Amino acid sequence: MAARAYWQGQIRLALVSIPVEIYSATKSGAAVQFRQIHEPTGKPISYEKVVTGVGPIDVDDIVKGYEVSKGEYVLLDQDEIDAVKLESKKTLELTQFVDAHEIDVLYYEKPYFVVPADDLAEEAFIVLREALRRTKKVGLGQLALRGREYVVSLKPCGRGMVLETLRYADEVNKAQGYFREIPDAKPDAELLDLAEALIDRKSAAFDPQEFHDRYVDALKALVERKRKAKGGKVIEETDAPDKRGSNVVDLMAALRKSMGDKPAAKPAARAPAKKAPAKKPAAKKRA
Repeated sequence: MAARAYWQGQIRLALVSIPVEIYSATKSGAAVQFRQIHEPTGKPISYEKVVTGVGPIDVDDIVKGYEVSKGEYVLLDQDEIDAVKLESKKTLELTQFVDAHEIDVLYYEKPYFVVPADDLAEEAFIVLREALRRTKKVGLGQLALRGREYVVSLKPCGRGMVLETLRYADEVNKAQGYFREIPDAKPDAELLDLAEALIDRKSAAFDPQEFHDRYVDALKALVERKRKAKGGKVIEETDAPDKRGSNVVDLMAALRKSMGDKPAAKPAARAPAKKAPAKKPAAKKRA
């Protein structure tokens, strides 16, 4: 495999150990990187490691320190940190199995591909993969990666499996604090029907190729315009934001317009009927 394994170790299920390799399942997007520039000279700004009262120092003199009290640090060498023994350092022991829907989406952090390390590990790897698939369960355990220990989940993915690092409970904010002020009210039935119809109309299979980073595209276009302008300002005026109605009448009209329905026309008011001219009394005949 061309890529370098992010982690090598074994998955342990009771007395069964499966040698595996883990590879990053994602990569950084085409983000536009900016440097800080000294405007008078046009040269990039560099940063030096400095100590107050000493000045610039040698990178080799830098060690890690943990502040135990104000201004007091315990110094640690990297080899001392690396020597910390964790049972999960090279072993992922599956200690629990849960239904996938029981893990809130807020806890998922980053995915990794899991493959058997060699031909001898393939049989046990496939058995575990298919057992998870048939039971529709997700395996849970703890694993040390790059200096910290994560809770991880393991589930089937095609011919292989996917391991996802999870956040700890104290790393996730409680939703109640943000959602408390939202009223617990039932929506208007007609509005709900229109919204569901609109969702049905726009439903399709997920295709990640349909989406791309428009902000990155716009930044690249800005850089190109700026290059052609040779330093001139290239700020373009943006359209005024749409004024959005906040009442039910506006929402109903907007949903109907989204569905392509024309709002029902109001019946024209009838003109008041004209009164018939009063008849003149008949003239009396002369005697």
